[in-house]
Amino acid sequence: MAWRRTRCGRRAAEACRFGRMSQTSIERLRDYLGQLPPQSKALLMREFERAIERGEDLAVANFVLEELRKIVRGADDDNQPRTDDPARLAFRALEPFLIESSQTPRPGQIRRGSLASVWQWLVRDGIPEQAREFDTALAGLRGAGSSTEIHNLVRKLQVAAADAIAKITHPEPGVDRQRAMSRVGPPATVEDLPGIGAVLKNREALDVFNGKLTSHLRVFGDSQVSSMLAALNVPALQTPVLLPFALSLIMQHLSAPWQIIRLALKVAGSDDEIKVAATPFGVTVTMAIHDLAQVAADMRSEIKRGHFVNVSEHLKTIHDGVRGLRTELDLRNDSPWGKQLASIRVDISNSLKSEIESVPGRVRRLLRQRPDKDISVGSKLDQLEIDEAAALIDFVAICRTYASELAINEMTLRTYSDLQQYVEKSTEALVQALRGADARVRPFRQMQVQAAIRFCEVLFGRDYASLMSRAAESAMVVVERKPARAG
Repeated sequence: MAWRRTRCGRRAAEACRFGRMSQTSIERLRDYLGQLPPQSKALLMREFERAIERGEDLAVANFVLEELRKIVRGADDDNQPRTDDPARLAFRALEPFLIESSQTPRPGQIRRGSLASVWQWLVRDGIPEQAREFDTALAGLRGAGSSTEIHNLVRKLQVAAADAIAKITHPEPGVDRQRAMSRVGPPATVEDLPGIGAVLKNREALDVFNGKLTSHLRVFGDSQVSSMLAALNVPALQTPVLLPFALSLIMQHLSAPWQIIRLALKVAGSDDEIKVAATPFGVTVTMAIHDLAQVAADMRSEIKRGHFVNVSEHLKTIHDGVRGLRTELDLRNDSPWGKQLASIRVDISNSLKSEIESVPGRVRRLLRQRPDKDISVGSKLDQLEIDEAAALIDFVAICRTYASELAINEMTLRTYSDLQQYVEKSTEALVQALRGADARVRPFRQMQVQAAIRFCEVLFGRDYASLMSRAAESAMVVVERKPARAG
């Protein structure tokens, strides 16, 4: 992932390696994080939060995220639970389920932006007296209260908040529900309200369940599926509102989140989508498809910005997820789930098509043999353009690996074959041209050869690239000896 290649990621890994966190390493990491601008800190926090959601490098991600949060909120309360932000304390139980407000939530997710509106409603209308008591009690404990005392206060407030949310979402006969709900906030907040109330009400059940989860489930086989179903066999976790949140916790520990559907297959005792949908765990399929669509949207956004660092990871996730769903679940093409999967494949194909088809043209512009008269003294290739072309060639190679499942097979194979043929012929021709190049055009020809060799390494591997590199060196030796022979 991107953060692994950053200085922050390297220092975090050094601090966390084998569980031995030296004070020097931790201090260096804190110094580095403290010097980052606020925007960079926010970006890093989001990256590490996403890594935790995917269950990757949990030790490093959790450690750095905690250090970042300490720096952002100030170091004066590092050793004491926060008591200066009642809303943060009250809603801390929601953290594992929060997403950015720009995203569309699936079952088991809550928009982060909804929390401010809900808190304002609770303080103003929902539980004003309890909120004042909570704030007063926190002020009395500030700087001296124990974690247990603060926990008990928070839990009391959460229960009151959950009751208030239950009353407004399920009002008594005669109460105008729509009008009452509009006082809480915009439609998006109202949509999140039942989930917020369910998580706050059943915080203990979720905490106990989360404690039973393995830190990272690389394999979600029959034994793990049976174990999870047994752990989920708690009345509080079986409600239609809360079950998706418990399932979200499992997904955060899975190396392949789409495998969450295996719970539904086990309960249904069948792979038929109608039977699966009829069980409470049918929601797992909706959740898995939604997450794949979100990965596809993230990838499209990165491709539009010319960022290809995470494309390989995204493509693998989508490819494995789509194939897994189509293999393990008997989906009908005309069913809602079948149409959603087909839509993901079409979106991926459309997103990748223009980028894939543009690569040969960009490579030709760099390697095209121009006549000597068109090459002026000081002509150069743009190194940034070379880097981008190499990244795009690698991008096509990655797409080829996953092409069949993502409906881009023919296009990708054709483009990759064209690139191989063109780069191979062009590299040989450029090396040959280097032998007869005069001093004026030789530097430019050398740059073209170096670019071609770099492309060869991506397309054919290091051995072939090394062979062409030696051929280019031999050509330069011949060129350098020619003046001596003429003399």
